[in-house]
Formats: sequence, structure tokens, C-alpha cells
Amino acid sequence: MTLSTVAEAKTAKVLGARLGVYPDKTRFVIDLDSEVDYTYFLLPDPFRIIIDMPEIDWSAPPGKVTSGGGLISGLRYGLFKPGTFRVVLDVSKPALISKIFTLPASGGKPNRLVIDIAPTSRDTFMAASRESMAAYSARQRNDTSVTEKSEDVAVETGKTTGPRKPLIAIDAGHGGVDPGTIGVGGIYEKDITLAAARELAKVLTDSGRYRALLTRDKDVFLKLRQRTEIARKNHADLFLSLHADSISDPNHRGASVYTLSENASDKEASALASKENKADVIAGIDLSEENSLVQSILIDLAQRETMNLSSNFATDMVRELASDVKLQQRTHRFAGFAVLKAPDIPSALFEMGYLSNPTDAKLLQSPAHREKMAKAILRALDDYFKTHKF
Repeated sequence: MTLSTVAEAKTAKVLGARLGVYPDKTRFVIDLDSEVDYTYFLLPDPFRIIIDMPEIDWSAPPGKVTSGGGLISGLRYGLFKPGTFRVVLDVSKPALISKIFTLPASGGKPNRLVIDIAPTSRDTFMAASRESMAAYSARQRNDTSVTEKSEDVAVETGKTTGPRKPLIAIDAGHGGVDPGTIGVGGIYEKDITLAAARELAKVLTDSGRYRALLTRDKDVFLKLRQRTEIARKNHADLFLSLHADSISDPNHRGASVYTLSENASDKEASALASKENKADVIAGIDLSEENSLVQSILIDLAQRETMNLSSNFATDMVRELASDVKLQQRTHRFAGFAVLKAPDIPSALFEMGYLSNPTDAKLLQSPAHREKMAKAILRALDDYFKTHKF
């Protein structure tokens, strides 16, 4: 694959992005304050063009690019893993990069990364996709510096040299190139979940009764199987994933707690699990070699003990949240969430509210409300560990 020849030691900053639509191509331009290295590959079904760069600072608004245009139907970007920033271009039909190049700053214009996209046939796209993914995979194997390590992401708080305290893995949903739900006022689910995870970790640690393990403590993408891998590797005693949903009805609000079942408790639960389980597709896949966890999460549902423990904790959560948080009817629900499939760790997923509802969105942005939720979860953990030894 094409690779720019100029490597920059410092972090490049994005100044803006824009789109040009022409009869025979669509041009996507990223303005930067310095040149960057880049690689790309193609993914089908849905058709995507993935561009990877070293970590960059993209805090500038993307302008009209996010609404799509020409062959581009959508844009996502963010930190894919430490050291790699990812841009995902959704394309409305099979399309190839006909040209990709950098232009140095000149004539008052900044450095630019230019990507020209032209339509093609499905067969041609599929062949190019296979070739690009093979090259990407080879680069991953040859460059050990880009191999992602769980310990580079997870952060444990509340460590102690005294008697062992239960370790609670707190998983902030989404992150990096995967923003999750975009709610009222343009707030991102990934930001809400991270803020809530940090608050919960603080409350648990400050209690003196628990240690907290954050699967991520910054805006970085984690694959679904990696989230449970972090918990299992660190021997967590319980796993809690934090999320915030959206729905077409802006009046719908309230929190709910999910535990694992391949048979969803209702259509809404099934639809939500299906959406969340596609997070890896949204971010563009990492083609580095999979590990044995992929097989281990194919749980034999006969392993009832872990599922029963998860259900017990969810019941404790619902009871303690009820006095402080608006809950949905049938608060405890069941669905086949990928992040709940660790076979040996009781796990639950907490949908904290609906970002599509103005009231919920406002509350979830409130530190006081996030603290209130965290203290309710603390009480639920106390109830759970009174009954269940760790």
C-alpha cells in the first residue's frame, strides 16, 4: 500500500477537513499542521475505506464532511489504539482510492492529505479489499511496536498490600473511532461512559472496600473481545459495562440493567444487543492475529453459575438504583451482548439512560448525577458481596 515517506516525531494537528464532489470522483482532504504517515485498507459489507495514521490531534470540527457527500456516506475518526489514529470513510457503493498523496504547506495553505475515491465494481472492490487486508496483516505481524497490549489500556485504582479486596472491572462503552450514540446537543456516548466510569472507580476506591479496573481511561477504541480479555487477565471479580442508549422517541427515558441471554427479553433488548455487537464493524477491524479468547467466549449456556451470579447482581443494582434514578419498566433485561460473555466473571451492562431524551442527556452530563449512580452501584456491590464470596 502507498505510504508517505515523511515521518513526523511530533503529534500532527488537524486544522480541518473538506469534501469535493466531481463527476468522476469524490475528493476528501484533511488539512494538517505537519505531514503524517498513512496506510489504508478496504472493507466490504458495508463498504468502507480505513485510513490509519500515527496519533494525531483532531479536535477541529469536521464541517460538512460528517453529513457525507458524493461517494462518502459517513465519516468517523478517533484513536483506534495507542499509537494509531483511524479514519473510517463509509462509501455508498463499491469505490477505490484512485489517488492518495500529501501536499506540503505552500502559498498560505497548510499540509494536506488528499484522498481521491472513484466508483468501481463489486468484484474489483473485493479483490482490492483482499489484497489490502493481506498487506495490512503482514505489516501488523512484522511491526511488533503496533501490537496492542491490554496493559497499555487498562488502569487499576485502589491497589493495596493488605487483605485482597474485590476487583471490579468497569468498562466505559465505545471510544476512539467508535463514538456510540450521538445524543441531544451532539454529546457522544463515549464521553458520557468514560466520565461515568471514572466517577464509579473513584467512589469504589474511596470506599476502601474495592479495587477498580478501568478497561479504558482515555478516548481509545477497544474491541469487544478485548474488553472482557482485560477483565479476565486481571482476575476481576465482577464486570460492569456502562452505556447510554438512544431511540427515535425523544420522550422515552430511564435506565435499565442487562445480563446475558441468547434469547432477548423483548424486541428492544434484541435490537440494542445487535447494535452494540457491531462496534468492531463500526471501527474497522484489526486484522492482527486473534487469540484463544475468541473461542472461549463461545459459552456453553449450561454454565449456569456465572449467569445466575450476574442475574443476582443485576437484581441488587435495580433495587439500589430505584431510589435515585429513573428506571424503565422491566428494568432487568436479557440480551446476547458480546461484552457479557466471559464464562467465569459475573457480568452486567448498565444502560444509564437515553441520550435522545433531553432530561436524561442533561442528567448524564451532571457530575452530581453520575456520583449518585455510582453510590447506588456501590451499595449494590456491598449487597452482592455480602451474599457471594469472591
